[in-house]
Amino acid sequence: MQFGIFSVGDVTTDPTTGRTPSEGERIDAMVRIALKAEEVGLDVFATGEHHNPPFVPSSPTTMLGYIAARTERLVLSTATTLITTNDPVKIAEDYAMLQHLAGGRVDLMMGRGNTGPVYPWFGQDIRQGVPLAVENYHLLHRLWREDVVNWEGKFRTPLQGFTSTPRPLDGVPPFVWHGSIRSPEIAEQAAYYGDGFFHNNIFWPAEHTKRMVDLYRRRYEHYGHGRADQAIVGLGGQVFMRRNSQDAVREFRPYFDNAPVYGHGPSLEDFTRETPLTVGSPQQVIDRTLRFREDFGDYQRQLFLMDHAGLPLKTVLEQLDLLGEEVVPVLRREFAAGRPAHVPDAPTHAGLLAAEQDRAALQTAEEEK
Repeated sequence: MQFGIFSVGDVTTDPTTGRTPSEGERIDAMVRIALKAEEVGLDVFATGEHHNPPFVPSSPTTMLGYIAARTERLVLSTATTLITTNDPVKIAEDYAMLQHLAGGRVDLMMGRGNTGPVYPWFGQDIRQGVPLAVENYHLLHRLWREDVVNWEGKFRTPLQGFTSTPRPLDGVPPFVWHGSIRSPEIAEQAAYYGDGFFHNNIFWPAEHTKRMVDLYRRRYEHYGHGRADQAIVGLGGQVFMRRNSQDAVREFRPYFDNAPVYGHGPSLEDFTRETPLTVGSPQQVIDRTLRFREDFGDYQRQLFLMDHAGLPLKTVLEQLDLLGEEVVPVLRREFAAGRPAHVPDAPTHAGLLAAEQDRAALQTAEEEK
């Protein structure tokens, strides 16, 4: 199972000091957080994609390429790649290039985004969000798997005899997760292709997340990719830790109360009760995260949001120390215990390449009979 962190890249004023970091400082902080994630033994760093203030990660491949050059083991991912407003041809080219530069340590999470004005900025209509996601991904899927593509759809210029370059590393496209918090059509899309489904359940109660994950699992089996409990599932969560839970609550409360994403709404206590947000000791984070398996079954990737709401970099790095030293080792051990042998590990380039080689060898053997 993979454990990691994701960042939405918000530039938010620290409510305890009144200081707002510059865009440059926030970008540098995201890089330092990614390097720290590898240092403390995490598996994944994922960045969002946003094209509006107060966010800075408008070019995920640029950031991830820079991080790839400074890391050796970390899987580099997106927390959202906007499949609706990006040209799928450019996605195919950019992420194949990144895949080569990172030696295969790349996957990405498709999403529609949650900011309506972005659509017209890129010449699209938000009312076509789901059809855009479906059509654009169908094209992207072909571009990575067919050397020459002829294409005609509703939302982009037709392609005639087009070859996306560079081709995917070793002929194996980056693994794709489809991220959604509320759209069953996206769970269906992930199941149809046999891709991963990531439910970033940071704002939703467990009952809603369970419905979405169960739908994806049933449809994954329906399309013949394996048993429902073999479907590839990822989950998001939010944590803030101190060794003493009371200290964690006291320190985090002003950040929660003023955060752009959930401030001035439900109380911290209500939010932690109704969503996966956990504010407390490392043991409380362990206990809460382990309950995810009870609710959603065995899954492959757990990402935590830790660098948001104006938290200073020093505090985030302290959080990562706690996560890497005290939380993730226990979670690895506990999630591995009792995990059925037929439930697959999280996809990696090496694993996908080995599976492709096995399929090719089997096909050759069948043809020689």
